[in-house]
Amino acid sequence: MSVSYTSAPSRIGHWIDNSLRPGSGDRLSPVFDPALGKVARHVELATPADVDAAVSSAVAAQVQWGAQAPQRRARVLFRMKELMEGHIDDLAHLITREHGKTFPDAKGEVQRGLEIIEFACGIPQLLKGQYSDNVGGGIANWSQRMPLGVTAGITPFNFPVMVPMWMAPIAIACGNSFILKPSERDPSPSLLIAELFREAGLPPGVFNVLQGDKLAVDALLAHRDVQAVSFVGSTPIARYIYETASRHGKRSQALGGAKNHMVVMPDADLDQTADALIGAAYGSAGERCMAISVAVAVGDIADELVAKVKDRALRLNINDGEAPGTDMGPVVTAEAKARIEGYIASGVEQGARLVLDGRNHVVQGREAGYFLGATLFDQVSADMTIYQEEIFGPVLCVVRVATFAEAVALVNDNAFGNGVACYTRDGRTAREFTQKIQVGMVGINVPLPVPMAWHSFGGWKQSLFGDLHAYGEEGVRFYTRYKSIMQRWPDSTAKGPEFVMPVN
Repeated sequence: MSVSYTSAPSRIGHWIDNSLRPGSGDRLSPVFDPALGKVARHVELATPADVDAAVSSAVAAQVQWGAQAPQRRARVLFRMKELMEGHIDDLAHLITREHGKTFPDAKGEVQRGLEIIEFACGIPQLLKGQYSDNVGGGIANWSQRMPLGVTAGITPFNFPVMVPMWMAPIAIACGNSFILKPSERDPSPSLLIAELFREAGLPPGVFNVLQGDKLAVDALLAHRDVQAVSFVGSTPIARYIYETASRHGKRSQALGGAKNHMVVMPDADLDQTADALIGAAYGSAGERCMAISVAVAVGDIADELVAKVKDRALRLNINDGEAPGTDMGPVVTAEAKARIEGYIASGVEQGARLVLDGRNHVVQGREAGYFLGATLFDQVSADMTIYQEEIFGPVLCVVRVATFAEAVALVNDNAFGNGVACYTRDGRTAREFTQKIQVGMVGINVPLPVPMAWHSFGGWKQSLFGDLHAYGEEGVRFYTRYKSIMQRWPDSTAKGPEFVMPVN
């Protein structure tokens, strides 16, 4: 490769036509190293002219790319998989320095993205249609899945590699061109991904990167040549993306926020449950859309559960994400830290019992970093702000209920329906939970039930706007259009006009 991204350049630009390009405007946004609490570089923010340039490149490239045989497209993805495997550490270092998550966690993110590429390598099988011979009057009928054209992905800061891989490999394998608009908070991984795609043999224009903010997003949503938009982020923005894209006649898939619960039954192994809660609530500083933010203690186990979680939380190693043995790094920005601290203050004001207070946590040598300690609330009720809203930080709320039925009702009444878990040793309870719970992704003794690449990811209720979930076969359906074809080869004997539907 011509460039090794072990460190990112001081100014992050766009990627159009397989090359790094400066923007046409002068707007910049700071990119922080959250562990150090200082600006590391700046990212250019796209203008409408930059958006037009990226879309024009994608339009020009897509026709020929979409006409390629599916197996030829798949071979490019095979090479992309090999290249990404060789640059896992490079990508993970970029994630850690701009997002803050620990280096091992960042490597795990890259691996989950690689699994989607592996899935997309099998695209010839997934694009197969159906065929029926002689459906009537010598007519054959078959179906095909056709590419949409230019597609776009708007991705969040918390997974700057994995979430773009939910979208781009499948869109590209299906014959579309793709424009990535990554988060302006951690934009550097997107450029390394782009360069790897070029190295893999992807033609110019098939994969473009537009750095930017709402201006770029709105321009993509309104652009006549963009056929579909995928999004992952907060619920208010997901709703906006979905409604705006629909108004402009585009297909959209907008994954929103979450308030994920873990229901802990009285028969659960509480040591195992506490371990699971520590990782699920405080891993990646709680900045995961699948993080557990509410533990629902059923029956009389709450005191023991809270004590075990507190004991483990006090032993967390909170430090720079690249420091050996770190369990939890900083949150992404100073604004995020202040917002989370505001939620903690709200919980105290509204009467929840603050068992652990993560505010004012300082890491030696990283005093300016955006660090928070693990925060634990007990005696939380459903009318409190810390229960109702997505905090997106290392804050775990414990709600006490008397029965399994109350726990199910609590989860089902919540506005979000992204992920949920139940810890129990009873098979009947587990089965009843999976069938009655109104949530898109369910774990039984699994704290983060993130589906594998050949399944699909997505929530219910206010956690998803659109009809199809991300990646897997749902992703293939999203990035293709169904076409039905009927064909007949008439013999030489003229039969005259036909006024009756052909039938057998």
